[in-house]
Amino acid sequence: MINTALSQFGTRELQGPEANNPRIIEYFQEIGHIWVKTDETAWCSAFVNWVAKTNGYEHSGKLNARSWLDVGQPVAIPKQGDVVILWRIAKKDWRGHVGFYVNETDTHVHILGGNQSNKVCIKPYPKERLLGYRRLRKV
Repeated sequence: MINTALSQFGTRELQGPEANNPRIIEYFQEIGHIWVKTDETAWCSAFVNWVAKTNGYEHSGKLNARSWLDVGQPVAIPKQGDVVILWRIAKKDWRGHVGFYVNETDTHVHILGGNQSNKVCIKPYPKERLLGYRRLRKV
């Protein structure tokens, strides 16, 4: 899965009210959310779903990042390619972020994901925002 995610590295939202990156729209369409027509729709979970589905792994099928807390097996020590779920606004809030584990430091986890600064990239996030790691199974 990590290679598929990396193959999309640099895919970014297009600027302007009428400009939408067709590749990002495809992530939504290929996981069944055909109603999404704009790359302004939060797409981190759509990206993870697309990567997982493309590679024959279980996936949430949902667009909210926290839906990944119910997919796969929870793991305490992640491996490269495991799913990382973070809270965004507050730990109890419904919003979050999701991506693939790359590596970590003492204070940050590095995530390969979509909609990180409006593109697919690797970005560090504070570990204090961690909700969980999940290991996906082939379906």
